[in-house]
Formats: sequence, structure tokens, C-alpha cells
Amino acid sequence: MELYNGSLNIPEIISRWYNLEQNSNNGAFIPFIGIVRAENSISGLSFDIYEPLLKNWFIDWQKKAEKLNAKVKFAHSTGDVPIHTSSYVSAVFSPKRDVALKMIVDFVEDFKANAPIWKYDLIEGKRIYAESRSKKIIGSGILI
Repeated sequence: MELYNGSLNIPEIISRWYNLEQNSNNGAFIPFIGIVRAENSISGLSFDIYEPLLKNWFIDWQKKAEKLNAKVKFAHSTGDVPIHTSSYVSAVFSPKRDVALKMIVDFVEDFKANAPIWKYDLIEGKRIYAESRSKKIIGSGILI
């Protein structure tokens, strides 16, 4: 789990992850990169993260991955991220591609639904809670 203020340096992160894992005898390295789209007149997105809960969520995923002899990694931005830059990257390493392909989809979808991250649109220099594009985490409130 890696958190960075602002846009992610995707080439550095992907290269570092690859270099760390290339000798681990994994036949599959499947990354997913999220890029902030230009939509609804936004100049970017902004993120708040509740780190203790996110860490627990990630530990659960690491345990799931270990049972399948796989590894999961992710990085996410905090603060402001301009359009056409990245705020999220994740990856699965596994000896088998079918495990990695399924796990990356499940990981990304669960991240979107359950990670304690609050998203805001940046419009004319203001942070506006992106309620219509956010999912409520069961048992949580909304940070405004």
C-alpha cells in the first residue's frame, strides 16, 4: 500500500514493482492504471483517505492473494490530481495468468466499492464532494 500526495508517477511505480518481483517466478504481472478523465467541467479530482481502515482492507486482500500464491499492490493519491494524470494504480503478481486476471478485476472492483476514499471534483478552484460518483461505505459517514 502506497499513498502519495498529488498525481502518481506511474512509470516509476510500475518499474519499481516489476524490478522487485521479476525474480519471484511469477508468470503474470497485471497492472491497472486509473487516469482522471476530463468530464463535467472538472479540472481534476481530490481525495481524502482514512488510512487505518484502508490498511485493514488491504491486509485482507493480501491474505486472499497469499492463499492463491499471488501478490497484490496498489498506490493511490491524496489531495489534488489534475485531469489526464493518474490517481490509482494496482497490480497482481501470480505464477498463473488466470489467477492474476481474475484477481485484478476483483481487487479493482472491491477497491472502488469498499476502500475508505472520498472523492471530490475540482471545479473553478473548489473541492465539491462527488456524491453521484461515490459509493457509501457501510457504517461510514460522509466527509464534506
